[in-house]
Parts: sequence; C-alpha cells; structure tokens
Amino acid sequence: MVFNFKAFISSVSPKATASMAALSTIGAIALPTALPLAAQAQMSDAVNPDADTQPTTTMPTVTRAIEEANSPIGIAAGQSLMSEAEVAISDQNYTLAATKLLEARQALNDVSTHYQSLSSVFIGLDSRVNQDLRSLALESAQVRDQASYQLAVVYRAQNRPDLAVPLLVEVVKSQQPTRGLGQQAYQQLYELGFVGVAYNAPS
Repeated sequence: MVFNFKAFISSVSPKATASMAALSTIGAIALPTALPLAAQAQMSDAVNPDADTQPTTTMPTVTRAIEEANSPIGIAAGQSLMSEAEVAISDQNYTLAATKLLEARQALNDVSTHYQSLSSVFIGLDSRVNQDLRSLALESAQVRDQASYQLAVVYRAQNRPDLAVPLLVEVVKSQQPTRGLGQQAYQQLYELGFVGVAYNAPS
C-alpha cells in the first residue's frame, strides 16, 4: 500500500493543522542560523562589557629617597657634604670646606638624635627595630664626629684655635681616648697647646 501524503493532510482536522503550523513556527524561531564569529564576539561583549576592560593593578616602585646622596637628610647626605668639603680642601678653599663641614655636622647630628628618639619608642615592643635604630644612631654619630674633626683641622689651617678647640673636645668626649679618632683629637689639642700632657694610648 502506497502512503498518500495529500490524503493524510486533508484528513487532518483544521485545528490539528493549525497546531502543527504553530509548532513549525516555534521550531524555526528556536533554531536560528549560526551567526558569524564577529557577531558572536559583539554579542559576548554586550553581555559582559567589562570582560576586556578590567583595570590592571601595578605595584608602585618603592623609592628609598633618604638613602640617596642628594637627599637633604640622612647619613648619605652628610657623607656627600663631607666629600664636597674634601674637594674644597684639596683646592685650599678652606672657607667653602668649613661651610660644607658645618652643614654635614649639623645634618648628621640631627639624624642621630632622630634615630635615638625613635629607638626608644620600640623598647619592649620589637627588639629588632630597636637595635637597628640604635645602630643607625651610632653610625650617624660616628660620621658626625669625623666631620667635626675635619672641621677642627680646617679651623687650625685658618688659624682659628678658638673654633677648633671646642670641636676637638667634643670629639674626645664622644669617641673616648681609647679609640683612634678620639686619640687624634686629643693629639690636636696637645699640638695646639690646649693640654699640657701627651696621651700615649696603650697598644
């Protein structure tokens, strides 16, 4: 027996025909033709507009400005001023050398005081921080005494013992006669005639 498609269609009730037509329409809507890749990308961006525009976070570069020679404060700043004074001394420009050494001495004295004050805050809180700050205070004081000694020698070259003696006494007190810089400062006092007995440090 041959299936008669036209007879089958005519035998279906009008309501069933309408239902089948509706299903056919729904199927056509539910299964669209595949979109081009560019259009799919545009649709994806429209759904998630921030997909490619998320801000990237970069860590800022840490700059330890105090450690640089051109810093107006810190041990490096004092050492830079002392280097400038050495150049002036080699040129026999003692006035400029004295100015640079005065600035270095004041800067190093200030920073040593700051380190000492800050270290006291960490007593009983963090021994590592406290010890580090104490070491920095000692280092800056050592460099300050070197600047003071050099300044006293410059004052001697300018025939200004009235300015040299107080600096040399300060260095002896800070360094103690048992240390090399303290011994040199006391020897300067002896050569100037401020003290009458030479000090021979034990070997």
